[in-house]
Amino acid sequence: MPSFDISSEVDMVALKNAVDTAGKQITNRYDFKGTSAKVELNEKDNLITLFGDNDFQLDQIKDILLPAMEKKEPDSAKRLEHKDVQKVGGNKVKQELKIRAGIDSDLAKKLVKLLKDSGMKVQASIQGDTVRVNGAKRDVLQDAIAFCKKNVTDFPLQFGNFRD
Repeated sequence: MPSFDISSEVDMVALKNAVDTAGKQITNRYDFKGTSAKVELNEKDNLITLFGDNDFQLDQIKDILLPAMEKKEPDSAKRLEHKDVQKVGGNKVKQELKIRAGIDSDLAKKLVKLLKDSGMKVQASIQGDTVRVNGAKRDVLQDAIAFCKKNVTDFPLQFGNFRD
């Protein structure tokens, strides 16, 4: 029986490259000279931390970082969860951006419900942080992939492990 998996994995190499590119742009910008503006990536905790002197500077750093991420991996900015801005010693601020990897249970349930309500002859099941979709024919599975791409636009999905 043909099947495929819906997942959402982070390309850490592309993400690290984007953060490094943004860091170089920040150090070269004249309006950031002499400030605490910087970007750090914590791969172990899946966290990007932005440091700046004020909220406006954090927004400017995001304006540099997010397009760099989009250039390296399309839709990667959609997987960021923006935390609250925190005050750090004196007049400095920082903001953490959590990188969401895998499909959480709410999105998995939404995908399964979406496929069941679509009327397509496929069965979807949640397996950890992926969703396995089975169908009778290969064409039906390709229609299911197109349907999911059209209806889930707020989080990047990958369709892989396609088997006949």
